Amino acid sequence: MSRYTGPSWKRSRRLGISLSGTGKELSRRNYAPGQHGPNSRGRLSEYGEQLHEKQKLRWMYGLNERQFRTLFKRAGKIREGEHGTNFMILLECRLDSLVYRLGLATTREQARQLVNHGHITVDGKRVDIPSYDVKVGQVIGLREKSKNLQQVKDALEAVVSRPSFVTFDDNKLEGSLVRLPERDEMEPEINEALVVEYYNKLL
Repeated sequence: MSRYTGPSWKRSRRLGISLSGTGKELSRRNYAPGQHGPNSRGRLSEYGEQLHEKQKLRWMYGLNERQFRTLFKRAGKIREGEHGTNFMILLECRLDSLVYRLGLATTREQARQLVNHGHITVDGKRVDIPSYDVKVGQVIGLREKSKNLQQVKDALEAVVSRPSFVTFDDNKLEGSLVRLPERDEMEPEINEALVVEYYNKLL
């Protein structure tokens, strides 16, 4: 499936959620795009609500449909915990998500770009795969020549807080995943049960 290249803010307004996490997309016009403006949203069917929630989660983490579905199937094979929660934990343990959570980037999209361009290391080794599955205890850092990147400096200055499942050393500019995240530490705007219902009808 091809990657979406249209306006990201329009997509956020369509879903009614800030996909970047900054909230800027909805600060001025908190309604769906189109000529009918704030009156364009009608009542969704049950399937429509499930699809809507799935798209919110998929676009929030920036995955294409194949990647998203593959990860969903993998979450279903985990014996402990709920399918939806396990799915979101797998999303959070992606390298690009943790780069964002550590504050090295202001958005997941920017974090994915940092990884793609080879600026990020895991346990001291360069990793340029955004979907890399980070394990508890692994250390995420910056390559030595990347520590002076202005976008990284700006991102770190903008950090207000970090989730408790990660730690960060401001002197070394590196952090680690200390434990798996709990449900209340992940995206509160998402109803993962609807995502599970959506795929259970298809798979």
